[in-house]
Amino acid sequence: MLESFAMSASTASLDSPRRDAEVITLVGLAHGTSHFFHLLLPPLFPWLMPQFGLSYTEAGLLMTVFFVVSGIGQALAGFIVDRAGARPVLFFGVGTLASSALVLGLAQDYAMLLAAAAIAGLGNSIFHPADFTLLNRKVSAPRLGHAFSVHGLTGNLGWAAAPVFMAGIAAAAGWQAAAFAAAALGFAVLGLLVLRRHSLDEHETAAAVGRGEAAGGTDGTGAGQLAFLRVGAVWVCFMFFFFSTGALSILQNYGPAVLGKAYGLSLVLATAGLTAYLLGSAAGMVAGGFIAARRGDSDRVIAAALGASATVALLLAAGWMPGWMVLPLMAAMGFGVGCAGPSRDLLVRKAAMTRFGKTSYGRVYGFVYSGLDVGFAAVPLVVGPMLDAGQYNLALVGVALMQVAALLGALRVGQGVRAAPGAAVAS
Repeated sequence: MLESFAMSASTASLDSPRRDAEVITLVGLAHGTSHFFHLLLPPLFPWLMPQFGLSYTEAGLLMTVFFVVSGIGQALAGFIVDRAGARPVLFFGVGTLASSALVLGLAQDYAMLLAAAAIAGLGNSIFHPADFTLLNRKVSAPRLGHAFSVHGLTGNLGWAAAPVFMAGIAAAAGWQAAAFAAAALGFAVLGLLVLRRHSLDEHETAAAVGRGEAAGGTDGTGAGQLAFLRVGAVWVCFMFFFFSTGALSILQNYGPAVLGKAYGLSLVLATAGLTAYLLGSAAGMVAGGFIAARRGDSDRVIAAALGASATVALLLAAGWMPGWMVLPLMAAMGFGVGCAGPSRDLLVRKAAMTRFGKTSYGRVYGFVYSGLDVGFAAVPLVVGPMLDAGQYNLALVGVALMQVAALLGALRVGQGVRAAPGAAVAS
């Protein structure tokens, strides 16, 4: 009886809103830091290019190196997370990002810039497998939708903060000072995570709630650590992230140019269109967290949200709208994409649980989210020549087509989850 009471008390403690909130905050802070370091280099290009005599191709290669290392590393990092645990891997990632900024600040030639980009890519590679393993294991199921919402929102905030932080300090004190300030920020976040490390301890949670989750599937160890690669749903999830990120990549890299040429907008207004998209996406993530927490049909939520966004993209591509409608339409498109985010992350969780159980979180999340890096690295290589040929509206059609491909992938994964024997447990 005493043992039963102790287990109940332990489970109640683990399910407390306060504990969940701390885990969500810490993981969200780490994720925001990773997105901040996505943009460690680009805001400094106006200083780095003349300093080192770089061409646009050489500057762009720095980001290619970042995403190639991140993509390969992310697919591999999940195995380390499943074996060593998410907390030490998360600490390694934040520390590596901070170290990349130190290397950047000390750079004397192009080779050191490439090294900084590669080290940053290595640090970035661990976040999705580590973050989502911690959230899935530490946050109680009713609050997972909100956890994924905050996770996506903090990432967007990291993107928003980096250009202001890096360019502002570089303008005032030089690019080296900006790099060292970014390093200090990274090490400060690492210090906070280490200070609150007990809140990210996975072993306590596994002991209390592992029995219930383990019933959801098998971990695949009997068939080998690569067994998940033989499951079609995993590859569909990978392609989902490739297409959804490809659409984002077009807008992030070329949005102001596309909107300016297609609608005759000034650079300020065209850039404001991208800002409207990002703000709409942030608002959508908040709303999407509440929707995901209340609905079990994650795939249908994703399909509806991305379908609406694709429709808006086609309207913009058609050129029928007056220029003053561009900003609200971009905000609406961003809202739909953001709204799909928390349901997207829940859908991947369900796909992992129904097939392999909780022990597979790291490698499944690591592999499917590497589709993000592949999308960021590959799609600009296709769209760039398209824009060089003056096909600006066609780029917006590409955004819509990629969003449609992503929603079809989500529906396919959802059908597989509902048909799987462990679907009830996974949801």
